[in-house]
Amino acid sequence: MQYRKFGNTDLLVSEVGFGAWAIGGGTMVGNTAIGWGDADDKTSEEAIYASLDTGINFFDTADIYGLGHSEELIGKTVGKRKDIIIATKGGNVARDGQFTIDYSKEHIIDACEQSLRRLNRETIDYYQLHTAKLSHLQQGDCIAAVQQLQEQGKIRYWGLSLITFNPMPEAGFLVENNLGNGFQLVLNLLNQLGLPVLNMAEKAGYGIIVRMPLQFGLLTGKFDGGVSFPENDHRKKRITPEIVNACNEALLPIWKLCDKYRCSKTELALSYILSYSAVSVIIPGIRTAAHVQSNTSGLFRLEESDMKLIEETGRTSLIPVMDKIKQVG
Repeated sequence: MQYRKFGNTDLLVSEVGFGAWAIGGGTMVGNTAIGWGDADDKTSEEAIYASLDTGINFFDTADIYGLGHSEELIGKTVGKRKDIIIATKGGNVARDGQFTIDYSKEHIIDACEQSLRRLNRETIDYYQLHTAKLSHLQQGDCIAAVQQLQEQGKIRYWGLSLITFNPMPEAGFLVENNLGNGFQLVLNLLNQLGLPVLNMAEKAGYGIIVRMPLQFGLLTGKFDGGVSFPENDHRKKRITPEIVNACNEALLPIWKLCDKYRCSKTELALSYILSYSAVSVIIPGIRTAAHVQSNTSGLFRLEESDMKLIEETGRTSLIPVMDKIKQVG
């Protein structure tokens, strides 16, 4: 495992981290699936311990994942370990059977306290406002909350988990006002909308966590137009046969690189992101020990000409696919 500095902080993170959304289980909020289908806790714990064996030292979760269950599993297994870096998030809320948001100062402080309890920690290494919008940041309560938590020693560093399709306004606000220490953003072979943030953040000394590196599994090459998901898996709405077919066809020029590098599609997708020096850590979703192996082996750095090919494809033939993905969220 290789390690990278997280921006201007003193955190040294494994370049592949543990994305812990899926281990929260197949949680429903009303009629809305907010998980990845059913998960077995024993299997999840085995995956966590397998990740340690590969050198993973960075775990990313959120209080909304499994309504706290993901945090509880991490707290049970690695919460007391001082060599493990834990990041979590607050601001997304299940309330009265509805999925909603709350970035009030009172809620963020209370949410962090509850996360500390579930994570079995006295201090959270990196705390994130979970997709707060520009209006929330400008209003300022959520920023006042994390600054107070930092002053009290309950969090070491803080940042923002950016929205999926237009991450620049919120990222720009933090950079312009010299606030926070990092960003979590979406970046992958399909969705390259985060590239401007990447460039800006690197110059300003912010750490970067890349989520959805495999676009919910679309970039593993394992899905065809007949794929289906259970009702308690959020992908049932997001990965339609139309999107799978459009994605597979549009990515054909990029998949040819697998022959050049003698790698799998998963290895190419993950290696592409890690080829950006601004990226601190990628967090593929991990549910099993087998996922740990497939997400940490065979990684490499792409040649500059191939990075340009991927970026050009992203600006042209992948646009229609991205439009379809935006329509379903």
